[in-house]
Amino acid sequence: MFRFLFILIVFNAYSAPQKVSKYITIDQFGYLPDSKKIAVIRDPQTGYDAAESFSPGSTYQLKKWDNDQVVFESKIVAWNNGLEDPSSGDKVWWFDFSKITQEGDYYIFDTQNELGSYKFTIGKDVYNEVLKHAVRTFYYQRSGTAKLATHAGEGWADAASFVGKLQDKNCRLYNDRDNISKERDLSGGWFDAGDYNKYTTFLWDVIPEMLSAYEQNPKVWSDNYNIPESGNGVPDILDEIKWGTDWLLKMQETDGAVLSLVGVGVTGVVTGGFSNASSSPPSLTTGQSLYGPATTDATYVACAIFAHGAKVFKSLKNPSMTAYGDKLQSAAIKAWNWANANPNVKWRNNDAAYNSKGLAAGGTDKSSNVGTFRTGSACYLYALTNESKYKTEFENNYSNINMMKWSFVYKYESPTQDMLLYYTKLPNISSSVRNNILSKYNNSIKGSPDNLPAVLTDKDPYLGYMADYVWGSNSFLCRQGTMYFNMLAYDLDTANHIIYRNAASNIINKMHGVNPFGLVYLTNMNKYGAENSCTQIWHSWFKNGSSKWDQVGSSQYGPPPGFVPGGPMSYKKDACCGNLSCGGSNNNVCNSEEWLPIDQPKQKGYKDINTNWPLNTWTITENAIYYQAAYIKLLSKFTSSNFIDIITKTQEIKETQTPFLYPNPSSNLVSVKFESPAQISKIEIVDILGKVILESKDTTFSISSLSTGLYYVKIYCPDKNYSLKLLKN
Repeated sequence: MFRFLFILIVFNAYSAPQKVSKYITIDQFGYLPDSKKIAVIRDPQTGYDAAESFSPGSTYQLKKWDNDQVVFESKIVAWNNGLEDPSSGDKVWWFDFSKITQEGDYYIFDTQNELGSYKFTIGKDVYNEVLKHAVRTFYYQRSGTAKLATHAGEGWADAASFVGKLQDKNCRLYNDRDNISKERDLSGGWFDAGDYNKYTTFLWDVIPEMLSAYEQNPKVWSDNYNIPESGNGVPDILDEIKWGTDWLLKMQETDGAVLSLVGVGVTGVVTGGFSNASSSPPSLTTGQSLYGPATTDATYVACAIFAHGAKVFKSLKNPSMTAYGDKLQSAAIKAWNWANANPNVKWRNNDAAYNSKGLAAGGTDKSSNVGTFRTGSACYLYALTNESKYKTEFENNYSNINMMKWSFVYKYESPTQDMLLYYTKLPNISSSVRNNILSKYNNSIKGSPDNLPAVLTDKDPYLGYMADYVWGSNSFLCRQGTMYFNMLAYDLDTANHIIYRNAASNIINKMHGVNPFGLVYLTNMNKYGAENSCTQIWHSWFKNGSSKWDQVGSSQYGPPPGFVPGGPMSYKKDACCGNLSCGGSNNNVCNSEEWLPIDQPKQKGYKDINTNWPLNTWTITENAIYYQAAYIKLLSKFTSSNFIDIITKTQEIKETQTPFLYPNPSSNLVSVKFESPAQISKIEIVDILGKVILESKDTTFSISSLSTGLYYVKIYCPDKNYSLKLLKN
């Protein structure tokens, strides 16, 4: 096959490089000063770009963006001895510049080919603005409220949606649509994804994730994200969560039961097929809104969210938020009581057995979930109330959850696994239950081939290994990163904390451009540091062909910043393509693209595209609020305030770790203190790369000569060794 060198030429009036190569991939936003920093250089071998070629020079440099000063130079290293990676179809080299911690703007430079990378920043706040826009996407997904230009921006302002006749404020039961006595005000909430439907059970993967992200360090979250509630004294992520829980409160019946979903914009007879008249923008959709009945699954999910939310909102010590927390607590207990009394109420959308075909796009209620949702409700109710009956319920049933049954931690059940870990932090629980959960988690992360072993063996040249890429792969990639960070948050496998931290940050880098496309998997971020971000997503609002919102660069606005698309997967056209009996005139659409991500290596099963049926690109580029929550939760671990607080919060005296450092952070002297006297053989101060940079036999030592950043203090005692985190400020 003929192969050619493809170079993207970029002229910059202010600085070098004059030629930018798409084959040098970096995190386009940047890196924290103390993080692992590896640029990945790629030479395509297999897949859509197999005809292209790049032969990198042997020596690469890190240069300052503003004056081209060389601050670091090194040979690049071939991944896996220069073999092709089957998951990406690429040969890969690494340029490791982790030792550079000085803040500033930089680029990578290939000295032989005289090519550079995109600009990026090293700094402690490189992800703060990114996090803000990722959270703001929930505002664009709000239903039932006007999006004023003040908050949405002129390009995405829209009138209130689904507030017309027989829409959300006058929602009717799906199979009794003419019965006014069944009418409910179910306005508000978020659009689930690129469609305009709203599901209760799907929020299990959304609101608890966001509540947990807030709880793990409240200082990350500011009140200035430019949403309508900004400036009210409540962090904007909690204002957004409140928007979601307000809708759930509307979904709750007076007896405590919670409705399953709202299908919006539906026309025609529900049982006769699906015809969703979703318009662009959302305010133009006029079809009738219908709801599905209450189920046990939906009620337990709402119960867990109400209880978890009540605990968080009460913690604000704000009178209005305390009152709101009380309201959620009452709703949680009502939901718990109804679900316990009605343990087997089922209804499933798009299921002929329930005469429900076409109410909304997604199926709801899975029989295997009700036990998990019940146990999760017990967990959060115990955290909220400290009542022993909820602890008993949890401890009698937690072993039935898959992680406990299978001794296996994996990305597809990350929110449920996080709930189990959450329980281990609660007071007065059984030590055997706590230890069992932590042991299962720890052992699986360390031992399962797709977890730590894949990291230690550099299984993915792009440093974010996943065994499979399925629908929603970007969310599962982010959850894999959170799984690694949990090892730090719950003080597991302390000897490898640096490895876990790097593994999690590498996944952020992969989302931000260190991938076979050199693509930031967020929409329209060119104004915020990403020179090559997604230009379009599959969405009813930002749809193909829209003169305003289709694609950045070709339409007037494109989609708003910060949406996470589904990600690479094994993509296929609709079966109607090429079939005249069902494709007909639509077959020309099947051949409208220069190439499609069919039969690609796993990591190349993606294209920046939003064509509707029959290309069905929603499988790879549709957004979803659960994708967004997974990304937000992981990214929040690497904002400046959050990471410092998590790793350096005042050392607690734990059952398994008696020494602590004082003061911490420190700029000069540090003392190792024990709750009780202990004999110390040696103390080592280790940097984030594992290099010993200081040694001491004294319990008080000076770190004044060290650079600002994160270090580990290893304490060697005759009977046990310890590893503590230390921040030099």
